[in-house]
Amino acid sequence: MSGSLVLRVRAALSAIKDPSSGRNIIAAGAVGGLSADEDGKVRFTLEVPDGDRRAAEALLKAAESAAASVPGVTGVAAVATAHSAAPHQQQQPAKGGHDNPFGLKQKPRIEAAGEQLSGVKSMIAIASGKGGVGKSTVAANLAVSLSARGLKTGLLDADIYGPSLPTLFGIKGKPEMRDNKIVPFEAFGVKLMSIGFLIDPDEAVAWRGPMVMGALRQLMSDVDWGDLDILLVDTPPGTGDAHISLIQSKKLSGAVIVSTPQEMALADVRRGVQLFRQTNTPLIGVIENMAWMEGPDGSKQFLFGEGGAERAAKDLGAPFLGAVPLYPDLRQASDDGLPVAATEHAAARTFDQLADQIVKFTERA
Repeated sequence: MSGSLVLRVRAALSAIKDPSSGRNIIAAGAVGGLSADEDGKVRFTLEVPDGDRRAAEALLKAAESAAASVPGVTGVAAVATAHSAAPHQQQQPAKGGHDNPFGLKQKPRIEAAGEQLSGVKSMIAIASGKGGVGKSTVAANLAVSLSARGLKTGLLDADIYGPSLPTLFGIKGKPEMRDNKIVPFEAFGVKLMSIGFLIDPDEAVAWRGPMVMGALRQLMSDVDWGDLDILLVDTPPGTGDAHISLIQSKKLSGAVIVSTPQEMALADVRRGVQLFRQTNTPLIGVIENMAWMEGPDGSKQFLFGEGGAERAAKDLGAPFLGAVPLYPDLRQASDDGLPVAATEHAAARTFDQLADQIVKFTERA
């Protein structure tokens, strides 16, 4: 039934015109992630005009109404993502200066999204200079360790192109809507939200930068996070738009950088440290992941070099929070959706120690 319902909803949406191109929103490629549950609940994302709030709201409302009118549809959950207006209509960014080193627009709309997180006491970015260093695994286990301390904890997967949170926590399905807000999933005491919950698992997210930022704004402002002591944000690799947007939101309390020991990763650590320092974002510290593999006899094999992240932190004058060994069963647990911080595994003690330092930072801040 769900397949035929999707086709009928797609046909209904094709009657809605995209004001930017004059074509219908299906032909214009503005509809993404269209799916339907067996019970008739329909979900999709809609690319809407950026900079014209009334037009965007009207387009989203029209699309929701068209989908809801299809026989067999029991509910509609649509998420809007913004695209930029034509170049001549865009607001020009302010020139760079001491207080604005990246030449960013003043008073961006991401601030409004940050204001929606009034119940969040601390928002902390878990960042890495490059991919493949296990940052998302570290973020997931830190969140579980923080929750185990009785802290109200949330984890936002801000990697729009490569969301990993659904796999790390073994969650399938789509989130519910309540009072026009997305209700985050909850597992191991942690509130969870990811774009991976809103699109089909096999769908490629071929979105432009402004659309990605629109999605990030919505994951902040349109999710019912409630009251949280700590919201960890698993950022994409690098030092790009997502990091700048989080900084602009005025809600970011601090940042943790995750790296492996080899020099290729450490060069990007230095750039990450520089970004947060230039934007006056407190650097909580550096975590070295996959630091070594322990043999049956207790010997350590330094597969990616020894102590590189610790030396880089020292050279940069940044706190070194600790090292996480490379455990083969940690990888397996992540694939199985079971954070080891929720088990009796030796790695759980390591994540507990790292979480302690984050708690100490929030208490001082």
